[in-house]
Amino acid sequence: MNLSGTGVALVTPFDQNLKVDYNGLKNVLEHTSSADYWVVHGTTGESATTTFEEKTGILDFILQNNPQNKPIIYGLGSNDTKYIIDHLGEINFEGVSAILSVCPYYNRPTQNGLYHHFHEIAEASPVPVILYNVPGRTASNLEAATTLRLAAHKNIVATKEASGDLRQCLEIVKNAPEGFVLISGDDLITLPLMAIGGHGVISVLANAIPEKMSCMVREAQAGNLDKARNYLYDYFDLNPLMYREANPVGIKQLLKEMGLCENCVRPPLLAASDQLKTAIKKQLKK
Repeated sequence: MNLSGTGVALVTPFDQNLKVDYNGLKNVLEHTSSADYWVVHGTTGESATTTFEEKTGILDFILQNNPQNKPIIYGLGSNDTKYIIDHLGEINFEGVSAILSVCPYYNRPTQNGLYHHFHEIAEASPVPVILYNVPGRTASNLEAATTLRLAAHKNIVATKEASGDLRQCLEIVKNAPEGFVLISGDDLITLPLMAIGGHGVISVLANAIPEKMSCMVREAQAGNLDKARNYLYDYFDLNPLMYREANPVGIKQLLKEMGLCENCVRPPLLAASDQLKTAIKKQLKK
């Protein structure tokens, strides 16, 4: 698949009883039709609190509601290497272009441990693997040297970088083998990452403003940085609100304001506070 462009880190809408809301999901899919691909069961999709049966049902629904045949990336991460490999044998990958696998959290492996974790996944996966480095959540940074070591594997095709370390990202882009792609995992630094050789973004805000995100990425790809910056400035003040009370609390509240789905999240997360609701409404009016 072509990993350039804008991917949507899809939310999983829930109803008031915290059951999967497929009507809300259909609204979000239709609303994000201008994006290039979808990522299902990532952090934004509340993968930590959805069951395997729910994940299967959600994936089937997305496949059935994909008239443009957008590439679909399946989030599959754990701090247990065996768990991931076992689940690779239980998933129907028909219609799935790649998996996105986050660094192991909590156990904090060494760089060599991270290498072997992802190498084993790549050996077992029937589809290409995208690494996901987000130290703020995992307390484990996948260093550039380890990423480049993994990039030599034929089944590891990209990394989603949310470390915020531009020097680390630059080292990856500079030394990566041909065809290996760096993707932004942070909406706010997508443009800087593309300026140093990144290929796009897997975006939270694209659930709500897919056209703006897609336009920004396309302008950056075309070298029109002045135009791209204008799109960035449009959502600059909105972006921090998405994370003030943990993702996806903010984006779900924004989607509720837009009439696309409810703002329900599963515990231990809580729906947006009154203060956050007010702040999001204010930015949405702008």
